[in-house]
Amino acid sequence: MHSSLKSVLFTMAMVFTTSQVQAATPVCFPEEVIPNNSFPSVRLETSMGDIIVELDRMRSPVTANNFLRYVLAKKYDDTIFHRVMPGFVVQGGGYTEALEERELFPPIINESGNGLKNMPMTIAMARFDDPHSATNQFYFNLSANTSLDPNDRSWGYAVFGVVLSGQDVIEAIAAVDTGYSEDLDAEDVPLVPVKLLSATVLEEPH
Repeated sequence: MHSSLKSVLFTMAMVFTTSQVQAATPVCFPEEVIPNNSFPSVRLETSMGDIIVELDRMRSPVTANNFLRYVLAKKYDDTIFHRVMPGFVVQGGGYTEALEERELFPPIINESGNGLKNMPMTIAMARFDDPHSATNQFYFNLSANTSLDPNDRSWGYAVFGVVLSGQDVIEAIAAVDTGYSEDLDAEDVPLVPVKLLSATVLEEPH
């Protein structure tokens, strides 16, 4: 494990086995859903309020389409935000309140070189050290996390959208009490679960 924050966060937080990811071939172009909308909006209804994100399919077609297929399959409904690090990220999308994993689509290719940066109130994909291992887990940036952007020597973490509303909800989630979870074998887990109740694509631009 590398010593950087990004490795600590994204390697430890995703606890399904590495063999699961290695066994699946990354998908270059998932089947397109909701065509003719380059910037679809998604409402995330959480136990602490609503968050609306706008996805950028112009710069992140694979990543945004991947996120949308999880939304449309209702695979984000009744999940939790399992990792909260104030000043860094809020991460979720992978586990139910009982810490059970949701069924995964194949991993996707890494689009971190799309020009979108890990700036405050952007949404991006979590992954393992393998750059092409992102599946369902996503995170909100709380700061300008330049360490998560690509550079000449390493892949970054792909940003695929921006928070349109609910920034106060994300900040409230970032302020909850956290601690060690024996089940996840990880720090920074909310002591009281913060739930993602449902994720819905908005029919009209927000």
